Amino acid sequence: MQDYSFFKRHVSGLVRWLWQIEVVGAENQPQEDGYLLCSNHTSMSDVIVLAVGTKRIIHYMAKAELLHIPIIGSFLKSLGAFPVRRGKADLAALKHAMNMIRAGDIVGFFPQGTRCPHVDPRTTEVKSGAGMMAYHTKCKVVPVYIKTKQNKTKMFHKTQVIYGPPISYEELPFEKGTSAEFREATAFIFDRICALGEQTPPVS
Repeated sequence: MQDYSFFKRHVSGLVRWLWQIEVVGAENQPQEDGYLLCSNHTSMSDVIVLAVGTKRIIHYMAKAELLHIPIIGSFLKSLGAFPVRRGKADLAALKHAMNMIRAGDIVGFFPQGTRCPHVDPRTTEVKSGAGMMAYHTKCKVVPVYIKTKQNKTKMFHKTQVIYGPPISYEELPFEKGTSAEFREATAFIFDRICALGEQTPPVS
C-alpha cells in the first residue's frame, strides 16, 4: 500500500521518537505467510506503535464510524484498517480478516476487545475472536506485549514492543472447533502475551 509505505519511510521515525519505542524480539516476526498478531490494548495509539515495530503492514478491524471521520479515517485506512460493526456479529468483517490471513497478510487483533488502560491486563476479560480466527485459518499467532510504565501508551513515555515466538495451530486447544475451545484458545494466547511483559524488567 502506497500510503503505508509513506508512513514507514517518513513518519515512523517521528512516531518512534515521540513514543520512545524500543522493539524487543523482532526476530520472532515471520517474514512470509499470513498470521494473526495479538496484543494487549491500552490506547488508540497502540495501532501506531505496532505499525512502527512490525516489519510488514498490519490490517485491523476498526469501528466503521471511525473510518468516516475526516483525516482520522484516512489515516486509519493508510495503516491497513477495514470496517467492522461493533456490538454485532459482523461475519463479513471476520470472513474478510480470515481471507486476508489466507492470502498471506497480517491481521492485528486485540483479544480484550477494547482499551484497558492503567490496569494489569491479566485482570481483564478477553473475547473469543482470536481463537476462532486461528481455528478457521490454522495460522500462526504472534503474541505481542506493549509495555509501558502505567499500562497506557503515551507520547514522551518509554514504550516497549515485545514480540514472542509464534504460537502454532497445534499448540492451541482445538478438537471440534466449539465456542468453548475458541475461548480457551484465546485465553491461552493472552496468557502468552501477558507472560512477555512479566519476563522483562519494569519500564522506567
